[in-house]
Amino acid sequence: MSRPVIVIRPEPGLAQTLVAARQMGLDAQGLALFDIAPVGWDVPEVGNFDGLFIGSANAFRHGGAGLEGLRTLPVHAVGKTTAAIARDSGFRVASTGQGGLAGLVESLSGPMRLLRLSGRERVDLWPPPGIEVAERIVYEARPVAMPPTFTAKLDGAVVLLHSAAAARHFSEQCELLGAPRSKITLAALGPRIADAAGSGWAEARIAAAPNDAALLELASEMCQKNGRTA
Repeated sequence: MSRPVIVIRPEPGLAQTLVAARQMGLDAQGLALFDIAPVGWDVPEVGNFDGLFIGSANAFRHGGAGLEGLRTLPVHAVGKTTAAIARDSGFRVASTGQGGLAGLVESLSGPMRLLRLSGRERVDLWPPPGIEVAERIVYEARPVAMPPTFTAKLDGAVVLLHSAAAARHFSEQCELLGAPRSKITLAALGPRIADAAGSGWAEARIAAAPNDAALLELASEMCQKNGRTA
């Protein structure tokens, strides 16, 4: 019997990760523990910026009418998926990162003033000299309760954590519903995410790179390690 891999990220990322996981032969199951919703925001003067700094495709999916006035700004996107959605939304992509937000901002050279469109839960940035980043929150992830019946699926499972918010919410839901942490294994996209989940899990490991492909490779390794290859 294959070891289950549980994906809890919101849509449409949930469906995308499930497809990729199943193509790898993993017994992947999904439960969205968040809904993504737009947040009202004021649009700054476009002439004050040299580009957009985007860490998630959700900025384009939920940015709303405010995006129209920013189309002249080139986009610096965290990864290929975000870059593709930017182009589909009518924006020009100036650069595409490969090592997460920190790697993207460090790859830029100034002087440059960027407008970051982000979610309410976001990673702190430390721009290099010559790079200024202003920010607008344009969407948020709203937590959804875990059904009590779902806890049975967690026994022996590998749970994928894509964000610190997801890690905290999942941990809280397990505590609330009495799910045994000692029987649940975590695969996290980064150290900050693993830390947010707290302690007491059977195991918690961090992906080699902050992207979905690396996280799924880790999940596959964790399944094999326990002698039950998916």
